[in-house]
Amino acid sequence: MATIWRLPTAVHESGKSRSAIYEDIKRGLWTAPVKIGARAAGWPADEVRAINAARIAGKSLPEIQALVKRLEEARKEVFA
Repeated sequence: MATIWRLPTAVHESGKSRSAIYEDIKRGLWTAPVKIGARAAGWPADEVRAINAARIAGKSLPEIQALVKRLEEARKEVFA
């Protein structure tokens, strides 16, 4: 079962600030949030973990952007 983390948990787990996460989304370095309600969104925990692991492994920005694209494409495959 997939867990969705709301922003405070994503901030805590990544060590980034709220504004840094949203800036990374604009730059393609973080996945877009998933709507979980009319006024609620969050991130699949496995996506946050994968992005953190890529950063820890020293992946380049283009490599992280490619990872983010793969993660977002995988979302579409779940419901295809």
